[in-house]
Amino acid sequence: MSFFDTHAHIYDRKFEEAEISTDDVLKRSAESGVNRILIPGDSMESSKAAVSTATQFNGKYGVQLFASVGVHPHEAKTYDGEVEKYLRDSIENRDELRIRAIGEIGLDYYYDLSERSVQREVFEKQLLLAYEYDIPFILHERDATGDCLDILRRFFKEGKLRKSPGVCHCCSCSFEASQELIKMGFFIGFDGPLTFKNNKKTPEVLKGTPLDRIVIETDSPYLTPEPNRGSINGPCHVPYVCAKVAEIKGITLEEAASLTYDNGNRLYGVS
Repeated sequence: MSFFDTHAHIYDRKFEEAEISTDDVLKRSAESGVNRILIPGDSMESSKAAVSTATQFNGKYGVQLFASVGVHPHEAKTYDGEVEKYLRDSIENRDELRIRAIGEIGLDYYYDLSERSVQREVFEKQLLLAYEYDIPFILHERDATGDCLDILRRFFKEGKLRKSPGVCHCCSCSFEASQELIKMGFFIGFDGPLTFKNNKKTPEVLKGTPLDRIVIETDSPYLTPEPNRGSINGPCHVPYVCAKVAEIKGITLEEAASLTYDNGNRLYGVS
């Protein structure tokens, strides 16, 4: 079986603090059957790290690496002309830099680390970039479902979303909101919280997500799935998420691995 971790911050300092090298991460990934990883950016600095990691380590231990570049709502206050130029230059050289998406982008009203009006403005600017360059985006949404859907509905109505706009990463929205995103063409990303015993909402979202719209991810080094909660997360743990998908959807692990792998490839346009 092969697995595609569609969202893993393997450049994160938490790995270094735990004395886990990128080589260690990739070796453990390969041993677990994970042979494709998308490394997302969330600021200009981390986007550069994502691209550097993807290009420098691609193919090591048989693991293919891809990257995304973008500005997370927490970092929206940093978005300026220099950042936009970096994003444009990077996306224009996407093949060489192994870039497959813009993101993470969206809204986060839980921490409010950037003013909400600024978050919305920066989200819309990056949505326009995704449309202009015909590239999927990685949606981050936390405690901001209403405003997020309002913006996406408007872009959808104006024809400024791709047929398959991207993925709702680490989906934590309601069942109803997830259904609306699916109707707009989104993939839905599931990770560690799907396995948490006290999480009732995410399994219901999964039940309503068509098999051809499910992707799996770790969001490592965060959100470690059961039964490894308390330890640092890595792509090597994505099979646990896949196993939970299989259990809830009533299919075999092999079937879940195959369909989520194919979905990840379609989402990010890789073969």
